[in-house]
Amino acid sequence: MRKLSIIFTLFLLQGLAAQELFVVTDPASNVPAGSLGIRLGQSIFKEQMKSGYSYHLMPEVTWGSNKNLMLRTSMFVSNRNSQLVTEGGSLYAKYRFFSTDDLNSHFRLAAFGRYSFNNADIHQETIEIMGHNTGFETGIVATKLIKKVAISSSVSFEKALDNKPNYPFPSTQGDHATNYSLSFGKLMYPKKYTNFKQTNINLMVEFIGQTINENGKSYLDAVPAIQFIIQSQARIDIAYRHELYSSMLRSAPNGIYLNLEYTFFNITK
Repeated sequence: MRKLSIIFTLFLLQGLAAQELFVVTDPASNVPAGSLGIRLGQSIFKEQMKSGYSYHLMPEVTWGSNKNLMLRTSMFVSNRNSQLVTEGGSLYAKYRFFSTDDLNSHFRLAAFGRYSFNNADIHQETIEIMGHNTGFETGIVATKLIKKVAISSSVSFEKALDNKPNYPFPSTQGDHATNYSLSFGKLMYPKKYTNFKQTNINLMVEFIGQTINENGKSYLDAVPAIQFIIQSQARIDIAYRHELYSSMLRSAPNGIYLNLEYTFFNITK
């Protein structure tokens, strides 16, 4: 019975939800209850104010506590000081509070929150607690899946704090912001499912923006991506982030993401 449950879960994930596993944002759907996801997130971005590239390594562990609650812990490593240094980490939780399901579609609403700590220097006006700032974020996300197309949108409040022990947040910069996103994903292959071992190929594009609440400075980025889901457990994301508009100082807005992830299903009975 347990083996049949695992097979059904894998097939359901491949057939319905693969195209809403976005690269930059989380959808309102959670990882399955009792599953453990291990991700190695990497990014290489071109520096604007100096020569060279900024490299960030973000190992993550995600736990499906139950069908409505998902927990995640992340670690931040970068080469900002010309060598790989651990700069901090974060704790994240997402709670799905509304869900409707039809035969070939579903709709989800979820609330999420994150707290991060970081000891790196503060070098841009953008507030980004995933790798740059100490602070917290809380928001809401809605996701609609219709057959092979997923649409997801989120809005959140983000607050930056001092990067202790050496870098207080600059008094000349706004320390809280509104974030917003709109993401589209489509399953391109296979055209028809025959078994859960088939490789999924998804194409997606995400639009990521932020407005500093005190001064109105903002940016908007586009993130096109291709994604491979292998045997319903391994995942490879390749994406390019490009700045469409910005009125704020950003140290490295354009670059590449490469994420590697593997999910262990039903590790608890």
